[in-house]
Amino acid sequence: MKPVRGKTPKKTPRKPKSAPKDPVEVYCRLRPLEEGQPERCCSPISSTTLKIWAPESSQVYKSGNYKEQEYTFKYVFDESTSQKALFDHVALPLTDDLLHGKNGLLFTYGITGSGKTHTMTGVPTDGGILPRCLDVVFNSIHELQARKYVFKPDKANMFDVQCEADAMLERQQKDIAAPTIPKTPTTPRRPRGDEFQYGSRVADHTKICNLDEDNVYSVFVSYVEIYNNYVYDLLEETEYDGVRPRPPQSKIMREDGDRNMYVSGGSEVEVKSTEEAFEVLWRGQKRRRVAHTVLNTESSRSHSVFNIRLVQAPLDPVGEEVLMDTEAICISQLSLVDLAGSERTNRTNNAGDRLREAGNINSSLMALRNCIETLRENQITGSNKIVPYRDSKLTHLFKNYFDGEGKVRMTVCVNPAAADYEESVHVMKFAELTQEVQVTRPTEVHFDLGFTPGRRRANQMYKEAIKKAEEEGTDVNLAALPLPLQYSLGPPFPILEMRDAADASVLRPLVQFLVDRENRRNSLLRDLTHKQTQFRNDLIVVENDRNSLRQRVDFLEAELDAALKRTDRLERQVRESQKHLSDLEKANINAEADRAHLQYELADKNMKISQEQMRNDRLKMKCRSKIDLERDKMSKEMIKTVRNTEAEMQSKMWEREQKLRAVREILDSERATPRRPAAKIQPAKSEPRLNFVGARVRDFNSRTPRAGGSKPRSNSPPPKGSAPVANTRHRRSRSVGAGVWLDHQPAGNIAMGTVMQPKMRKKKSVNHLELKDTKTSTKYVLTHQEQRSDGGIETKLVKGDCIPTAGGGTAVVFNDVEVLNQVSPGSRKRSADERIDRPINGVDGEWTDVETRCAVGIEGHHGKLSGKRTRI
Repeated sequence: MKPVRGKTPKKTPRKPKSAPKDPVEVYCRLRPLEEGQPERCCSPISSTTLKIWAPESSQVYKSGNYKEQEYTFKYVFDESTSQKALFDHVALPLTDDLLHGKNGLLFTYGITGSGKTHTMTGVPTDGGILPRCLDVVFNSIHELQARKYVFKPDKANMFDVQCEADAMLERQQKDIAAPTIPKTPTTPRRPRGDEFQYGSRVADHTKICNLDEDNVYSVFVSYVEIYNNYVYDLLEETEYDGVRPRPPQSKIMREDGDRNMYVSGGSEVEVKSTEEAFEVLWRGQKRRRVAHTVLNTESSRSHSVFNIRLVQAPLDPVGEEVLMDTEAICISQLSLVDLAGSERTNRTNNAGDRLREAGNINSSLMALRNCIETLRENQITGSNKIVPYRDSKLTHLFKNYFDGEGKVRMTVCVNPAAADYEESVHVMKFAELTQEVQVTRPTEVHFDLGFTPGRRRANQMYKEAIKKAEEEGTDVNLAALPLPLQYSLGPPFPILEMRDAADASVLRPLVQFLVDRENRRNSLLRDLTHKQTQFRNDLIVVENDRNSLRQRVDFLEAELDAALKRTDRLERQVRESQKHLSDLEKANINAEADRAHLQYELADKNMKISQEQMRNDRLKMKCRSKIDLERDKMSKEMIKTVRNTEAEMQSKMWEREQKLRAVREILDSERATPRRPAAKIQPAKSEPRLNFVGARVRDFNSRTPRAGGSKPRSNSPPPKGSAPVANTRHRRSRSVGAGVWLDHQPAGNIAMGTVMQPKMRKKKSVNHLELKDTKTSTKYVLTHQEQRSDGGIETKLVKGDCIPTAGGGTAVVFNDVEVLNQVSPGSRKRSADERIDRPINGVDGEWTDVETRCAVGIEGHHGKLSGKRTRI
């Protein structure tokens, strides 16, 4: 019968929908908190449930989300879980499946610094999953291994088998022949605590005993990494060129005859002990890419894949050598994957190569997530969407596990520190999604070739008996030999040549041979009958023991049922109490959260009220000060206005009184003077004799005292125009000098057209100020215009020095302000204050304008002065 074959991992043809499937088993492991990290964000509440909450320092908590979340796993390992306990629970069943011809995939997943590499490799005194798997494999197949080079890789993901003689010849050639290719020197690197130096490590002594002893086994290991979405062989020995060293060459992935993915050209090393396997592992580990980041001193920058391939084949019918049939070879594989941790750039502050590596790591993990989501959707909804395995080399390499058969397990490593809360939530969601994916259950390999079971042990016992008989010098007792050789009827028939029917020389040995053969047969039959009787008696004893044990089992089962009922009742009570206690705790937590939230709101409102009160007080003080200023200003203006009005009215009254006095005196003088004869009327001249009128008015003023006891009125000076506007602080503008001026004239300024302008030899005029304009300037001037209270325009030139700053900008230090005012000449009339109080040309008195002084005039004619007076 043709044996059942198992490939690595084998993508079998379309399986019926009724094929049994198992979900992907996801485990969770918490790493211990580091010193100085008292706050945590998650903790296990049972052996299968993990509770996670938002810490107070996270943005989620600050936004008001205080909800706790619970995630369920196959098993949750807390911080105190040892590497041995984790291995026995997670990886030991996969190792058992590997030895029985089943495929398995185990990968660690989590953020950077969560303990993935420690879980996979461990330390010398407490090894991780990978070294313990190697220990268990070699502990189990130690005496059942085939000789080296009996199985040879065919470079196409399959194996060839050769006889013991060919294998011995190849071993001799490998041992004698000197290596022709020098090994690639390793890159000097800081020692990492001798993580894989097997000399001082503690081995795991676990052994799997239920193996088929009639098979031979061989172990092959390979070690690759996926770096920046390229596959590199960590065990490849390349020719070293000291002048121009070549970088490692990436490998491509191909499909074998059974459409299984494998790394083409990858190295597969046959190992015969744990020490050899660790030498290979250490050689590849030294070439793996690691780097220092903010969150991890030795951060893995690539996904590493360590494959353990177990090749097994049955022995020949004699139990001496392996069966020379390539169709009777079973290949099983266990892939141990250490995924690189996902990173956030805002936390690691990566740049350059580290930033590019982080981007590729996150892209490959996102491709894995997309494949898991598509598989889940296809299995739940029954759709037939294409799973994007080819988006990443990581998913493309392991697509056979999800499309074919094999057990898949994932260990999620979580750092309970509060700083990793947001990344841990994404990891939890991915783990929850992965548990819903179904994978076809692998089947165990059985070789049913019709050979006698136990032939290996029988062959060993036969050889030991022959060796012992030869050492003692005695004949071999065939009857004492173990099965299957103890039932032999002796040596084969002798070769005799019979020439005559009565040839005694031939018949006599033949008869003796047949008699001996018949005696052996009868002896074997008697022994068989005895053994049958003994077996029958033993069977009766076993049956009686079985009946008594059955009764005992029935009695124990009844007691067990009663105990189970009591246990169930107590467990229900405990669950109800725990549920009630959990509800009370949640209510208490919610009440505390509400109280803290209300206190925070109360404090915020009190602060806002105090701020508003302070603003109101400042506004009130500002309004009061402004009102006081306005009141003072208005009172001053009113006093000034009243004074001006009183002065103006007094001036008008005094002017009227002066006019009346002047007219009265003229009239009195005309009455007192005798009338002269009328002269001949002369024609009027064009210019009146104003000097005469002025003399009369001055004479009248000198003889008439001023009202209110004022001083006599002096001669009025000639009217003057308003004084020209001039700046008493005028000096030459500081703009004159060396350096480049930046003339900033905002849009909307009014051109005044003044005669005097600031003189700037080197200047650059701009309307909108920019940083590049200040780079080439050493001085700065800003033209600012404001409207005065009298309606005029006041121009200010604000000047400063441009000083470069350390940050690459320019600072302007203002050091001077020039104020330019323009006023109109105004009218000829003076204010009442000026007319009353201001002395004219050093004479203390009042004077009026020409119209007032010339209110009384005398018409003049050619010739003799006429005594006729005319009022103008």
